[in-house]
Amino acid sequence: MYTHTHTHTHTHTQGVSDYPFKRVLFCNIGDCQAMGQRPMTFVRQLVAACLDPTTLLNSQLYPEDVRKRAQEIVASNKGSMGCYSDSRGIELIRRHVADFIGRRDNISCNWKNVYLENGGSDGIKTLLFMCMAEHNQWGEDTFTYHRKAEKTGILIPIPQYPLYTATISEMNAHQISYLVDEDDNWSIDVSKLPQLVKEAREHCQPRVMVVINPGNPTGQNLPLENMKEIVRFCHKEGLLLFSDEVYQENIWEEDVEFQSFRKIIHSMGLENDFQLASFNSTSKGHIGECGMRGGYMEVMGLDPELMKELYKICSTKLCPNTPGQVVTDVMVNPPQPGDPSYELFDQERRDILQALKRKAELVYTRMNEIPGVRCNRIQGAMYAFPRITIPEEAWEDARKENMELDTYYCLEFLRQKGVCVVPGSGFGQKKGTWHFRTTILPSEEDLEDMLERFKDFHTSFLHKYHKP
Repeated sequence: MYTHTHTHTHTHTQGVSDYPFKRVLFCNIGDCQAMGQRPMTFVRQLVAACLDPTTLLNSQLYPEDVRKRAQEIVASNKGSMGCYSDSRGIELIRRHVADFIGRRDNISCNWKNVYLENGGSDGIKTLLFMCMAEHNQWGEDTFTYHRKAEKTGILIPIPQYPLYTATISEMNAHQISYLVDEDDNWSIDVSKLPQLVKEAREHCQPRVMVVINPGNPTGQNLPLENMKEIVRFCHKEGLLLFSDEVYQENIWEEDVEFQSFRKIIHSMGLENDFQLASFNSTSKGHIGECGMRGGYMEVMGLDPELMKELYKICSTKLCPNTPGQVVTDVMVNPPQPGDPSYELFDQERRDILQALKRKAELVYTRMNEIPGVRCNRIQGAMYAFPRITIPEEAWEDARKENMELDTYYCLEFLRQKGVCVVPGSGFGQKKGTWHFRTTILPSEEDLEDMLERFKDFHTSFLHKYHKP
């Protein structure tokens, strides 16, 4: 799909296109600034000051709080951002992450359990690597370290972010798929999980359960009781819970705040007998710095020998990139009231999040006005995952191009209307259902355009393959 999109874009820029649209609308990826989101002023000033302290720290070009923060960060990394940091990240920033987590959950966090990473994906892959049977194994009932040869089983949601399926395949682990329930706002039916684990034990040792909340691609925000059910299940089965929380600031429901699994585990009194890894990223939220590659993971309850192993794995990567660490510092330690940069930062932040909230409602409302399209409310994250009616009669044309039915549908959407979305088969979906993922990141004007193009396309597609 990506290749086809860029082919169409190239022909337009070369002036040789005969496609029935003026430009391609990219709705396929959560790349905030590629979709028009402006960088946060404080973020860019701080990164620049850290990278060029000789010039910028001795001038009045940037506000005092930028210069002071840059001096602290540079000093904490041997006087230059060109130096390697600790392989787990700059200590000062790790401490700021721990403070942020403590404030968020109202429960203190040990900074030594925080690891800075090159984005959320890097942390996820690092910890999955540690969990692979070819490298490390644990006891049947606890995460006590010892070595033996056995595949590791990873429970992942369907639909899911393809990072997980790709990494599981790359590392030769065993995928255990569980469906999230579209008819119940993409919640997780925990009652079905024990049987999945029982059946999987014939092929592997299940050790990890992945939960993406808020959801990608599904846009749900799991209710509190559902999260507690997941915690009970993981505790009973002795599973390490991977909590992918990179969209924790992207909550669009009124009067709803993000709830971390960490906070819930503590509220249930299980903090001393539970294994958890939580992930966050500077690519999402209001920061939206996808290319800077910043983020962190916090681990809880791992065996001390595993912590040593994790340190070794981090050491092989030398260190996270230092500009990304600076952006992470802003994410967890933004300007405060009274700081010179606060008012502008707060205004930029509110503008970004309020626009995203409006766009989430716009996409949800307009999608559900189209016959043959059903879209759950976008409770969080940056995506809609509408369910679409595709006539079976379209299968013949899809097979001619050796494609899944929804892939053919999405490619026709691109060919006819110039809109790039991602077919649901790329994320996984319940058998017999078809979806696509679209981001809500484009401008409101472009989203209006996209939705109008989608309505026209879907109506004509149904008409073309309508069986009299």
